[in-house]
Amino acid sequence: MAAFEKLKQWEQWLFDAMAIVLVVFYSYSAVLEPAATQYHRGIYVVITYVLVFLIYQSRTTIGRIFDYLLILTSIVTLGYWIYNFEAINYRAGAETELDQAIAMVGVLIGMEVARRVVGNVFIVIGSIMLLYGVYGAYAPELISHAGDTFPDLCTSIFYKSDGVFGIMANVLATYILLFVIFGAFLEASGAQRFFIDYPLAAVGHKIGGPAKVSVIASGLFGSISGSAIANTVSTGSFTIPMMKKAGFRPHIAGGIEPAASIGGMFMPPIMGAGGFIMAELTGLPYSQIMLVAIFPALMYFFSVFVMVHYEAKRHNIVGEKSKESATEILKKEWFYTLPLVVITILMLMGYSPGYSAILGIVTSIAVSWFRKDTRMMPRQFLLAARNGAVNSLKIGATVGVIGIIIGVLTYSGLVLTFADIVIELADGKLFLTILLIALASLILGMGVPVTAAYLITAVVAVPALTHLGVNPIAAHMIVYWLSQDSNITPPVCIAAFAGATIAKANMWKTAFSAFKFAKFLYLGPFIFGYVPAFSLNGSTTDIAIVFFLVFIGTYLFGWLLSGIWLDWFKKSPAK
Repeated sequence: MAAFEKLKQWEQWLFDAMAIVLVVFYSYSAVLEPAATQYHRGIYVVITYVLVFLIYQSRTTIGRIFDYLLILTSIVTLGYWIYNFEAINYRAGAETELDQAIAMVGVLIGMEVARRVVGNVFIVIGSIMLLYGVYGAYAPELISHAGDTFPDLCTSIFYKSDGVFGIMANVLATYILLFVIFGAFLEASGAQRFFIDYPLAAVGHKIGGPAKVSVIASGLFGSISGSAIANTVSTGSFTIPMMKKAGFRPHIAGGIEPAASIGGMFMPPIMGAGGFIMAELTGLPYSQIMLVAIFPALMYFFSVFVMVHYEAKRHNIVGEKSKESATEILKKEWFYTLPLVVITILMLMGYSPGYSAILGIVTSIAVSWFRKDTRMMPRQFLLAARNGAVNSLKIGATVGVIGIIIGVLTYSGLVLTFADIVIELADGKLFLTILLIALASLILGMGVPVTAAYLITAVVAVPALTHLGVNPIAAHMIVYWLSQDSNITPPVCIAAFAGATIAKANMWKTAFSAFKFAKFLYLGPFIFGYVPAFSLNGSTTDIAIVFFLVFIGTYLFGWLLSGIWLDWFKKSPAK
């Protein structure tokens, strides 16, 4: 028993050490290097794999021994890639047997890491892609390719730039990790309280007040949380009971929160994690991605806000007045906005996202000292680092299988073939192409995180959209918006089910309510596709006219979908 306790303590020390390394090493590196080198990518993947085997442990003694063997094997295989990076590149196409053996083990460990964090679906997807890569010659003619041996395929996946250490690992080590850590430090500073207190005082006492608080709070907190599910659970634990108390039906209260929460995924300055991948794929500065994203994101929240307003008006639901006014709260807690303001200004000034995130973390620590009960001492710093490390695993654990998928898609040539298939099925019609992409992202999103779903779908779908005349950034926005649909679209809709759990409501009723309130999520991609000015592609006059028309249209869209106009027909003249 004493030995077991000592082992657990050692594991905690190792976990804490790695969490601190993630914060300090990557913060320091981002100041010196605007983009991650092979060392940054490799070290990040090593730490991710080790943390996964420490946190997602086997429950038996034999299983724990196997976990430690996997930790050791992970360090050896990934360390081999880091140490021999240049040599392997020099002998590309003539790899040694040891190179191939390391690659095969590395690919299989990546699948096991993803299985532990995300589930068995990644094993299925990864296995199918590997079988397709090896036996591509036996596939239907439309998607067939020459195929390769398993060792050679794994070598390509593990060592080449579009595999395990490709775009996903690069973006994670360069941008996403630091922003996930920033979100953890901002939450530890006490800012989450302001994100709820201020909207509560501003609109909590109006028609549908608690639901409007949910929309505003989810927009504020969601822009830094990086996860619609985390946003739903964190803000929903407060807003959903408040909505129920005001008079909203349980399934409506449970549906409004996830519908609002997914908007944070495309709300600047952070946009979950997909915005950084988009910047990497398009080659555009992240500041430009933010500028394109901000108005559509505001229109999404506005559409949910309008529908919530009329839903409350139909049932005469009014919130309670807060003890303090919004002005008083802003005067007392305005400083909680500083980290987000600092990040936004720095990125608009042209500083790298990683550098901006570091100063955001520093600002969060400084802000925490404004109140005695939130001051970040060494223990609080360590807890924030731990939370940031754990939160990063949800995305980081997928790099191995994402590398398999993209590596095989690129190797087989299916990237270009898929674009041709979609165009042929849609008969060259943009409307049908967007619908097919929505279906593909929904199916993919049932099994993988939405960020991974965006990256995989973008690789194959963006060429189809650009072929039909959509500008590249609008094409990426279409795919990115649609990649969020699995959070609130039945049958999986994990964020909606999380809202139902908090609301203690019927899951399917809640899911369809979330689907109803999030309808602009499906309208936005069509506007991106058909209206170039919606993605800032056009003259100033065109953009201004489009923004005005979209604003009016969003209001009418929300009003129509709220169903309040149906009440006019239900009322008889006698009444």
